[in-house]
Amino acid sequence: MAANMRVLVQDDRAAKGCAALTGGFLAGALLLALSGVARAQDPTDTPTPAPDAAPAADAATAPGGDQKIIVAHGISTFGDLALPADFAHLPYVNPDAPKGGEISEWASGTFDSFNPYAIAGNAAALSSIFYESILSGTADDVSAAYCLMCTTMEYPEDRSWVIFNLRKDVTFSDGSPLTAEDVLFSHNLFMEKGIPEYRSVAGGKFQSVEVLDPYRIKFTFTPGTPFRDMPAQAGSGPIFSKKDYEEHNRDLEKSSLEPFLGTGPYVLESMRPGQQVIFARNPKYWGEKHPLNVGQNNFDRIRIEYFADDNAAFEAFKAGVYTFRTESLPKRWAQEFDFPSVKSGGVVKETIPSGNIAGGESIIFNLRRPQFQDPKVREALGLMFNFEWTNKAIFYGLFARTNSIWENSDMAATGTPTPEEAAILKPLVDEGLLPASILTDEVPMGSVSSEANALDRRNLRKASALLDEAGWVAGADGIRRNAKGEPLRMDMIHTRTDLLPVMLAYVENLKAIGVQASFELIDDAQLQQRASPPSFDFDALPTTVVNGGLEPGGVLKQAWDSIAKDNSSRNRMGYANPAVDKILDLVDSASSREELTNVIRALDRVLRSEYVVVPRYFKRDSWVAYYNMYDHPQNLPPYAVGELAFWWYNPEKADALRANGTLK
Repeated sequence: MAANMRVLVQDDRAAKGCAALTGGFLAGALLLALSGVARAQDPTDTPTPAPDAAPAADAATAPGGDQKIIVAHGISTFGDLALPADFAHLPYVNPDAPKGGEISEWASGTFDSFNPYAIAGNAAALSSIFYESILSGTADDVSAAYCLMCTTMEYPEDRSWVIFNLRKDVTFSDGSPLTAEDVLFSHNLFMEKGIPEYRSVAGGKFQSVEVLDPYRIKFTFTPGTPFRDMPAQAGSGPIFSKKDYEEHNRDLEKSSLEPFLGTGPYVLESMRPGQQVIFARNPKYWGEKHPLNVGQNNFDRIRIEYFADDNAAFEAFKAGVYTFRTESLPKRWAQEFDFPSVKSGGVVKETIPSGNIAGGESIIFNLRRPQFQDPKVREALGLMFNFEWTNKAIFYGLFARTNSIWENSDMAATGTPTPEEAAILKPLVDEGLLPASILTDEVPMGSVSSEANALDRRNLRKASALLDEAGWVAGADGIRRNAKGEPLRMDMIHTRTDLLPVMLAYVENLKAIGVQASFELIDDAQLQQRASPPSFDFDALPTTVVNGGLEPGGVLKQAWDSIAKDNSSRNRMGYANPAVDKILDLVDSASSREELTNVIRALDRVLRSEYVVVPRYFKRDSWVAYYNMYDHPQNLPPYAVGELAFWWYNPEKADALRANGTLK
């Protein structure tokens, strides 16, 4: 599934342009409960998914064939749907949550566009809030996709096609009706103008898309494509108004301060470019009473305030300029949330357990660079990252070590290969695509270092020996050079000032083994240009690597398949391995959760054996602080904090804060 998506502008914009289109259905639809903006859907005519929806999942014999056609109110990747067709609301919401009030958060830097689907421009926070998909996910089930814009969906047992029976009450925010023509138009638009990394992976999966009538649309998938995720993927794309797009000469590939016309529960109220965005709840939203939306979309206004850096944003929070903050800095969480409003109870400081997979925080190598071709070099460089000292000295012991790209999940490889993993890996060994050692060696773990000193002498000796073996020998000046006399360089870049103490300590350790290392802070525009296709102008980059969430799907090909080596902002390292390409095919075709887990473990084992990333650390819990005028359900779902989705405003608490001067 997707990791929680916050209002905070992420340090990695790799997902830009395909956030709603990749990883099975789990993106567009799941910008819902996971982003904090619930874009679930609901009808104005009935409180249930559809008057003619199947009781659960009915089956009928396909005309002219022996496959049964399943008619259902949703679809699950593996197993049955948890919620019946007549469910009244999601299990984790308060169905009686009141509507009203405002919640405000912050974003970093600036913005010049409301088009999150283009490489061009810097999209505003929450700029996909205007759009919905046919299907919607939930924050407590990584496998489920339920009908939002459809009454039912029909598909054969092999999932080789799907028909969506669209609701007739869905309207765009201007009141115009949504029809199958808008769905077809939006699909074709992304196939023609979506970012290259999406088109290169998804383009060949759809054999045809046809409008059967104004409220029925059929997606047929290309023979040979693993069909497991395809019905959900077909229903996950954002849908725009064809009429509005054409009449206003809009362009998916260009930045624009005017959003496309969507069907979502929020519309743009006002903006000050680069400073502030305010979204208003649409009082005529078509889906207000839809079971997926009951208890959600509770705030009348969502306000985003922009700040140049995190320090300025924190001071603004203390002053009440905005009212909800997700904290990421351990030092601040440990030491600085002691200001008067916290002590008085006017601001709540809350740690919320998270069931999410770790975010893949790593330092990636640009594998296009000659100095990083040898795995021994990459292993040596990874040995010099001292997590234990970093966690104690900088993070107050609040972070956990990342070893796997799928850390904090049962998909992380451990020890030596299980028989199931070996069955996946051995054919690749037999083909000469993987070394035989992959079948017997324990999976590499992140280096273990002393927490007493930043430089661990034992790891220094190991790293030096590896570099010697790789032909990078230290000269009289201590600098490592190859046979051509070229120095071993590792220049790293990023925008985040909070990374500075971590990266500078790492740089000093690298210099201790003779690496000419540096870390440079640059601005957002420079990072976007240097870390994205076609330039890829960096040696190494602290970032997050794509793991596909708790139920990985097609998105992994955009990050790890050879086809994406030079055209994908998700594959910034330029990784390509024919063995991994074959394992990725098995990800899409896995027919059970157990099978998918074994495939991912095998994939994790191969990637870690090649030392393509330096694993860093992750935060097990969500740290949030907010002015004490918001309430949330007692039992939050495991995969989302959901403050913009299913929290609500308490006017009595807000009045009390204003009365005592906590809130202006």
